[in-house]
Amino acid sequence: MKKTALITGATSGIGKATAELLAENSFRLVVCGRRQERLDALKISLSEKTEVHPLCFDVRNRDAVFQAIESIPKPFKEIDILVNNAGNAHGLSDIDDADIADWDTMIDINVKGFLYVFKAVVKGMVERGSGHIINIGSVASHEVYPKGNVYCATKHAVDALNHGMRHDLLEKGIRVTGIYPGATETEFSLVRFKGDAKKAKTIYNGFTPLKAEDIAETILFAVTRPPHVNISELTVLPSAQASVQHVFRKNV
Repeated sequence: MKKTALITGATSGIGKATAELLAENSFRLVVCGRRQERLDALKISLSEKTEVHPLCFDVRNRDAVFQAIESIPKPFKEIDILVNNAGNAHGLSDIDDADIADWDTMIDINVKGFLYVFKAVVKGMVERGSGHIINIGSVASHEVYPKGNVYCATKHAVDALNHGMRHDLLEKGIRVTGIYPGATETEFSLVRFKGDAKKAKTIYNGFTPLKAEDIAETILFAVTRPPHVNISELTVLPSAQASVQHVFRKNV
């Protein structure tokens, strides 16, 4: 039977690549994001392969999250898979020099928004006694690096919540998987550096980072395991990366 996946942050990066790959593999999709024009374009491109329902909302807005998910039409209503992907980094500063507004944004999106979407979706999974939650963390979920402070804290929270969900949902028929990417070239660094494309590009100098499609393939692998198998967590790194700070850069 065809499964339905809801993907947050679906208009770019890992979320968009995941939507495209799941569409190619005959999953029905609910694609979520803040940019209506990108959602509309995504629906047009993916509707040739599968059924697609776009939802435009900001995960920071609790009421908007619950209203949007409640509005999902019947053919898409039973969410089998949640890809809890929306998240970002803002700024790269010593903690004493950081902008509090950046802290608020990261905590509101990476932790509170993450939880709002989970809460809105998991109720139906519990009622049906089945479902699969994919939580997108980061290598920063396990390590802290200089100037990463609050961003790393939010991703550590995702890791803790991933474990907490697995414990609390174990007897309710719901699988929980954490995916922890290393350096992945998406819009991530562009957002972190406030649109400074030149500065964002330097993050990947001298090595080949992961692509969004690499993580999408990892997600597809996790959600297509047989029912008795749960991929509890996977850390995925570029070949040139050994840890959050140890990257081998050629000719740099």
